[in-house]
Amino acid sequence: MNEPMRVGVVGAGAIAQLAHLPVLSKMRGVHLVGICDNDRPKARALADRFDIADVFTDIEDLLEAESLAAIVIATPNHLHEPHVLSAIAAGVDVLVERPLSLTAKGAERIVNAAQRAGRKILVANNHRFRSDVQALAGFLRGGELGKLTGMRGGAYHHKRPGQGWRQRRVEAGGGAFFDYGLPLLDLALWLSDFPEPERVVAQMDRGVGKNAVEDGMLVQLHCASGVGFNFDVSGAYVGEVERWWFETLSARGSTRLAPLRVVKELHGRPTDVSPRGAAARESAFIQSYRAELAHFVAVIAGDAEYEAPSDQILLHRIVEAIYKSADEEREVRL
Repeated sequence: MNEPMRVGVVGAGAIAQLAHLPVLSKMRGVHLVGICDNDRPKARALADRFDIADVFTDIEDLLEAESLAAIVIATPNHLHEPHVLSAIAAGVDVLVERPLSLTAKGAERIVNAAQRAGRKILVANNHRFRSDVQALAGFLRGGELGKLTGMRGGAYHHKRPGQGWRQRRVEAGGGAFFDYGLPLLDLALWLSDFPEPERVVAQMDRGVGKNAVEDGMLVQLHCASGVGFNFDVSGAYVGEVERWWFETLSARGSTRLAPLRVVKELHGRPTDVSPRGAAARESAFIQSYRAELAHFVAVIAGDAEYEAPSDQILLHRIVEAIYKSADEEREVRL
């Protein structure tokens, strides 16, 4: 009988509490060996809740744990790159919450270091693992809707109190767009097979102070293939209900989330061809993380194909161009 895969978690914030720890603690073939966080009492409380033996306040101590195979990194954004590089140096595979790094050069450093060391690095772009997104991808990649012409998405969220590091650009990388736009951008690029970006125009609602993050962002991205992307995000939305949306436009049809709706031109008329599956028993959020973590474990075990996160270098090149456009109030060509 194979020994369980020994996995550690770095960072004891909301995403670890809501997704990583609950899922991994119940996953067959996985043994959680420790939680690392600079708040030891919080880490200890979570370790007791999920029946985990050890807690650490220094990632280097966790990386020295006996037979550690992999870690999940869910720390503040600016710590992702150094923590991933530490894991690579220790010979440990990694699932890191997005962003992989704050910069394209940082993402490239990680990809190159992992390749040299023969380590596997995966980025937690959980939208890719949603069951409705998987179905949507089937329509697009199967060519059923004709040539893809555009995608647009958005997220309006109420202002969160007590954001701490998320309010400081040097640590967070950005505000509303880094939080809500980056996953939409990654989803759009992934669904369209990462077309070559050509130019971008962005406008931001600026925060107060030199190091403040933006409250909102409008982005238009044009690609050489002719496909265009539009994103509209806010982290200070004044409205009754928070909103999230994603739509695709093709020559012979369109799709939207959520719920998934697919409309296709049949006999000259728009026809609803949406899949009619059983109602989901859990939220798209939890379902996506369950699928993502199962994929991560399968990749580390050698049961699923590994693909290096080189696409994240392009993602961050585009993100840098978006912020350059917003900061300088002009179109930026890539």
